Amino acid sequence: MRVAQNSSPSSQGTGPRSWPRPPSCLRACDLDMPPVNARVAVAGLVILRQRPGTAKGVIFVTLEDETGVVNIIVWRHIYERFRRAVVAGRMLRVTGRMQRAHSVTHVLAEEIEDISPLLDQLLAEDTGRQMAAETRTETWDGRK
Repeated sequence: MRVAQNSSPSSQGTGPRSWPRPPSCLRACDLDMPPVNARVAVAGLVILRQRPGTAKGVIFVTLEDETGVVNIIVWRHIYERFRRAVVAGRMLRVTGRMQRAHSVTHVLAEEIEDISPLLDQLLAEDTGRQMAAETRTETWDGRK
């Protein structure tokens, strides 16, 4: 999978470093821009999965990105197609249609992709930097 770099102003220069970002994903803070029923893609960490008994097979997933949260509605037939991603994914990319009702915005899922390996990539990058920093510290202190 090709990974694009985040190009928001906060990631250029003074803000936090750029991080791998799924291509063509809308940030949570920008969900008010597309019109109702527009097809969008969002991505984020899974912070909540709900499957209420009264919801007739509907699953509610909440994703969090660097700017906020995104509410996802997963209908039963979509869940059956993307079951592994919905159940086990730590980070998901969801493509679907925008829905707004009573000042709440949802994405009605049409496709769900588990992009959890991007988290492992971040950990690998940070671990390498951490080890290098520890080595420099030990050398600086004269312990090595």
